[in-house]
Amino acid sequence: MKEVQLSKRLQAVVANINHGMRIADIGSDHAYLPCHVIKRGIASFAIAGEIADGPFQSAQQQVEKSGVGHYVDVRKGDGLEVLQVGEVDCIIIAGMGGLLISRILEAGREKLAGVTRLILQPNIGAIHIRQWLMNNGWELVSEQILEDDGKIYEVLVAERGDSMKHYREVEKELLLGPFLLKEKSGPFRKKWLGELQRWKKIVENLEQSQSSADTLAKKEAFLRKIAIVEEALT
Repeated sequence: MKEVQLSKRLQAVVANINHGMRIADIGSDHAYLPCHVIKRGIASFAIAGEIADGPFQSAQQQVEKSGVGHYVDVRKGDGLEVLQVGEVDCIIIAGMGGLLISRILEAGREKLAGVTRLILQPNIGAIHIRQWLMNNGWELVSEQILEDDGKIYEVLVAERGDSMKHYREVEKELLLGPFLLKEKSGPFRKKWLGELQRWKKIVENLEQSQSSADTLAKKEAFLRKIAIVEEALT
């Protein structure tokens, strides 16, 4: 069977899997990533976790078509509940919001025993992941930002260690990413210029709405973020 070509963002995720790792792909959808890393000899074993019936069945079918059923186990369940402690070295959660990813990690904290690497690809809200990693003893070891099919994604990789190691200006670096902030690549600039535009429109709308303690607090929060990003992009 012809191998499915992974998207650019999933290729970036795969690039951070160490050879021979046992992986779990949480929210695996069609199990393209687990099938790919087994067929390429990158991972030695993979679990594809999916909560919804449709994607779960699609994942099962893909594993069968790919002929990797001895090495890829498709499981149905919510987040990390599909795992047993010590089964995998690396957990991948890709294609969700950062807040949801951090909630999945928090809800399944006991399943992280023995896990040495997290590869997390939020579509939005990477700040929530960085905050969770910082609060839970996970050191951010690399970050990547890339554009794929007109959308911008971030890939965060963490290992157990000094969770404050790469942070000097915590507020700014939690928002923008300590590694990404140093590089200030094209996708980085494009993302944050777009966010600036969006935030400024929100501030305009807040200024036109009825004043209250809540609207003033929201406005101040957006103005603070605008100032941080404008300073970073100069």
